[in-house]
Amino acid sequence: MRNPLPPVPTRLPEIEVSDGARRGAPVALLIAAPGEEDAAPEFGGLRVTGKAGEVREVPGGGPRWVAGVGDGEPKQYRKAGAALARTVDAALAEDVDSGGKAFRAVQVELPEDTAGEHVEALATGLLLGGYRFAVTAEEPKPSVRSFRVLTRHERAVPAYTELVGRVRDLAAATALARDLANTPSNVKNPAWLAGTAAKVAGAEQGVTAVVRDEKWLAEQGFGGVLAVGGGSASPPRLIELEYRPRGASAHLLLVGKGITFDTGGLSIKPADGMHLMRTDMAGGGAVIAAVRAIAARRLPVRVTALVPAAENHVSGSAYRPGDIVRHYGGKTTEVGNTDAEGRMVLADALAYGIKRFKPDAVVDVATLTGAMKVSLGLRTGGLFSSSDELASRVVEAGARVGEAWWRMPLTEDYAELVRGELGDVRQAPRGPGGITAALFLREFTAGLPWAHLDIAGPARADRTYDDVVPGATGFAARTLVELVASYA
Repeated sequence: MRNPLPPVPTRLPEIEVSDGARRGAPVALLIAAPGEEDAAPEFGGLRVTGKAGEVREVPGGGPRWVAGVGDGEPKQYRKAGAALARTVDAALAEDVDSGGKAFRAVQVELPEDTAGEHVEALATGLLLGGYRFAVTAEEPKPSVRSFRVLTRHERAVPAYTELVGRVRDLAAATALARDLANTPSNVKNPAWLAGTAAKVAGAEQGVTAVVRDEKWLAEQGFGGVLAVGGGSASPPRLIELEYRPRGASAHLLLVGKGITFDTGGLSIKPADGMHLMRTDMAGGGAVIAAVRAIAARRLPVRVTALVPAAENHVSGSAYRPGDIVRHYGGKTTEVGNTDAEGRMVLADALAYGIKRFKPDAVVDVATLTGAMKVSLGLRTGGLFSSSDELASRVVEAGARVGEAWWRMPLTEDYAELVRGELGDVRQAPRGPGGITAALFLREFTAGLPWAHLDIAGPARADRTYDDVVPGATGFAARTLVELVASYA
């Protein structure tokens, strides 16, 4: 019987750039929206608007589909590519179901004025728009295996080909982060996540993967990870990934929250929405996927990645509100709410990573607070940072790869709220939740340039938009890769 769990990582379609069409493969034509004084073009008697993301099947001869790129901005090309990928996959399945000949390659004809940035955005949409993850005994539906992007400029082919190769590595990072977060938690316990990370990321040249078990964590004093994972039958793990290229110009520490399922612990969550907590390790997934892509691109920057993985469960051995937990390095935390578990495991990993690996800068990524969903919605990540330069790098990296970030304040007036009475710091003080969570984490960063990325909103989606489909989005993986590239 076929394993119902999809393969990890997901296989993405191939993209080829050419200045010549291939006979027999269906063609999709990209068109911009006409100006106010221009008439909407017709294809086979079908009038099309050119609206970004609108894909129409054309009757009769000529192109099989026409896809709109709106006003021609790069983001519109990404939207068009994603919509086209979904449309052609649906058409392929329909053709197969009706007994027709299956096509597995589609040609995409670019407009005359297309530039490299448009090709990058289009490729992102084509690669990720058709992403699927389903745990089922049924055979997977057929999907397009390759896209042939057609340009009218022969001299542009080598440059476009290089750009598409870069985009493929970024898209592969997003897809892997989605795979890890989408995997159901009856499969994905801390040991599974650690083993999969070591297998997939550790297979890249230059990456060393080490998995630390609960015995090692106890010996080293990882009190936060052990407290959070103490209520589960699945013991916690610490995933260490190191990429050390020769001649590295900088060293970044990436830390990702790896809570493989979050009940909230004794401060239990409401039943509504708890099933989505399989994605509570989306930050860790983004870090794992980013390291794989960084190594694949051979970026000349040293990267150390840590993912503290635990399952926050309810049992007689679960940690309690009112507990005092001692973290790696000795600092103590007063527990106020066991559902604020992400900062507990990140605190250990930050303290350990900084002391053990001595990086130049630190970035942590986590689905940390519901406050960020209220503040920024579901498509923008929250950015807190002690460094203006690092914050700018994150925002610019996100803009280059199509991920939006908004810098939030680290308001010093709230810093006193994090100070403890019985312990050194307070885990869940009153006040603005996103800010106080970031201020708590800052206590464990030893004054280094540090950025905290709260992706509680954009890490998962309940509807299709752009290159995103319902489920885990893989948000932050591309930003991390591009951020590291900015140090090259």
